[in-house]
Amino acid sequence: MTLAADDRCLPEAATTSRPAHVGLVLFALAMGGFAIGTTEFAAMSLLPFFSVGLGIDEPMAGHVISAYALGVVVGAPIIAVLAAKVTRRTLLIGLMVVFAIANLMSALAPTYGWMLAFRFLSGLPHGAYFGVASLVAASLSPPNRRAQSVARVMLGLTIATILGVPAANLMGQALGWRWGFAIVALLALLTVLLVALFAPRDTLQPGASPLRELGALKRRQVWLTLGIGAIGFGGMFAVYTYVASTLMEVTQVQPHIVPLVLCVFGVGLTAGTLFGGWAADRALMPSIGGMLLWSAASLALFPFAAGNIWAVSGVIFLIGCGGGLGTMLQTRLMDVADDAQTLAAALNHSAFNTANALGPWLGGMAIAAGYGWTSTGWVGTALALGGFLIWVVAVLDERLRSSGQAVAA
Repeated sequence: MTLAADDRCLPEAATTSRPAHVGLVLFALAMGGFAIGTTEFAAMSLLPFFSVGLGIDEPMAGHVISAYALGVVVGAPIIAVLAAKVTRRTLLIGLMVVFAIANLMSALAPTYGWMLAFRFLSGLPHGAYFGVASLVAASLSPPNRRAQSVARVMLGLTIATILGVPAANLMGQALGWRWGFAIVALLALLTVLLVALFAPRDTLQPGASPLRELGALKRRQVWLTLGIGAIGFGGMFAVYTYVASTLMEVTQVQPHIVPLVLCVFGVGLTAGTLFGGWAADRALMPSIGGMLLWSAASLALFPFAAGNIWAVSGVIFLIGCGGGLGTMLQTRLMDVADDAQTLAAALNHSAFNTANALGPWLGGMAIAAGYGWTSTGWVGTALALGGFLIWVVAVLDERLRSSGQAVAA
């Protein structure tokens, strides 16, 4: 039995030897990301349709989106801790089964109350799945390519913004909004089959326990890394949430142009994820700092570009590239979590969804205060710079700790 990644990535599970078809494993894991990304973003585009179907107004229907995000934030740490004694392969399969059932129930929801409950349940497996899938991907790669393997798993989510979301939206419009959720259930079941066929079987190491996973919460660098994501990622969501309204109200494009621009964002997100994995394998912490500054700069360009469709499309592509931060932070958590890998990896997606709530909230406050649709760019810039300040604290803290250890030695 050999371990393909360095030991930091595999403290609680000893995997079998490297599978003959690593690409198939990564594809299977990415399929789960594709299903998750499709339901997360397509639900926003289907909101006008299921609000009518459930007999509620659109602001109330927006609570359904929030229920999913709340499920992610709550589910990621709870599942990671309670499933500490479950092997990664078994956990991935179980999470996707729950995800499939919850999305099928969403498609069949008879009332608004049931829809809220089922969307909350759909969000529960989200963070734990990505966290565990990232650990499996890293375990199959040499140390100098683990971030790129994590990026390949994340590509499932980014490609969902280009292909899955439009497809689910079109299906929802043509056949009814319920089919937009039903197709996600089918994608989740396909993931179950692929993971069962291709994911390596692993065994737990002695000592794996919920208490050991909770040890991640005692590590300052874990909290600082999560803080970078919760604040720094909020900038991207501050703009993305209101980009459709900005395009129609400020850029004054026709509604059918909006999905095309959103696809441009998805292409940028995919490019940023690929670059993020490559850069993280070479200089992880400098890459995180650089990506935060990239996001701040591109978000600051948004107000100036909003008046022209070509300029704003280019800037939205640049903003999407900033999504590469997710892969970098996932890899960073592998380094600082020590023997509490699963909880730390899952918490990355709790931080991501905290940003998904914080950015739109602050952006909405700026718009409501009368600063205009383009003010979201300045809000986003401030959040990206806030994430950069936390990054500075993390770097200084690590240097001080290293100096103290050197003196003690």
